[in-house]
Amino acid sequence: MNRRSIKDWSRIYIMHKDRRVATIHKNGRCTIYFPSFMPYNLYLEKGDDLDTRLSNLSNFYYWCSSRLLTLDRKYAKEIMNSIGAMQAVTDKDRAMISISYHCLSLTDVFWVKMNREELEYSQISLYRHSLSNAFADVSLRGISLTVQNAKSISDQDVAGDIGTQGVAPKAWIRREDGFYLFKDGDERDVKAELLASKIVDCFDIDHVSYSKDCFSGCEVSKCKIITSEEYGIVPFEYVSVYCENHDKDPLEFVLKHDSYQFYMMNIIDYLIGNTDRHWGNWGFLVNNANNKLVRLHPLMDYNKAFLSYDTIEGVRCLPRGEDYTQKQAALEAVGKIGLNQIAEVRPEWFENDAECRMFFTRLFILKDASGISYPTVDEVVSSSR
Repeated sequence: MNRRSIKDWSRIYIMHKDRRVATIHKNGRCTIYFPSFMPYNLYLEKGDDLDTRLSNLSNFYYWCSSRLLTLDRKYAKEIMNSIGAMQAVTDKDRAMISISYHCLSLTDVFWVKMNREELEYSQISLYRHSLSNAFADVSLRGISLTVQNAKSISDQDVAGDIGTQGVAPKAWIRREDGFYLFKDGDERDVKAELLASKIVDCFDIDHVSYSKDCFSGCEVSKCKIITSEEYGIVPFEYVSVYCENHDKDPLEFVLKHDSYQFYMMNIIDYLIGNTDRHWGNWGFLVNNANNKLVRLHPLMDYNKAFLSYDTIEGVRCLPRGEDYTQKQAALEAVGKIGLNQIAEVRPEWFENDAECRMFFTRLFILKDASGISYPTVDEVVSSSR
């Protein structure tokens, strides 16, 4: 899409695959054709009064901007420079950049197109046409593109990375069996994610497994994509917007749809000392055939594990809210569903003795609450040394 033409837009279609879900005009008037197929974090209203139209535009710009990486992402400046975009700060500025890439994402099948633009989803779907890994150097390592490389990269090659949220440097890499998300950061974060992944494998919870790989001579963690043209994900952040606009309590909404996964998430985050379970990295799996929520999506993102190991209580449990500590949320969860451990965590997996002791101390607290017998922490740690 020509970025210069975006400034002069008059009407934009909000698309779900090839279904025209809604139309919004530059003056804020809108038409909604399929309310049940609207994005969960986009609320538009019919009406001609000024307040309604201004609210529609504000909500639309916010939705578009939410599909663009945030400026706290590592190498965000390098990424923005590589696509020739200004360092946009306002929702409107960020929205214009996102619209120039049709608001494409590898998390769902929503996109936008201009009035009279002849385009079908099959022509631009990132799942089908993002073929080059050339942009990964920018996203993962902050290495600027050469003029020759820049000319060879299509909008689809870029859109997947500029639409992926999170602070850590990351890039989508296409392999023969599909897309993988490569994550860098620093040595601590990569090792933490890999160790935490091995621990999560030992519990009965739907989750993403991470493995070690190498990119440009540096160790990274990688995981296989969990979305497709059939299933997408809706972050809890978006679901909370939906609940607010439809008079629903967010926690009750989550527990009604998938209480087991929610409780297991709180158990795991306490055990591994995860400090980053914000409302953008957990949420729902959505069926793209009908835009209905299925269940909570697989647990993912462990690179900030072992950072709340200063005290036995852990930090505040963000998904539980209120004044719950991670320990309180985990004990509540065990009381609801049990511990559900399916394999033994091996002490020798830990390089750090203090981390090993804290993990098993927390595990045994939860085992005690579950009525499960266990040895002492000293016995476990000494047996592996």
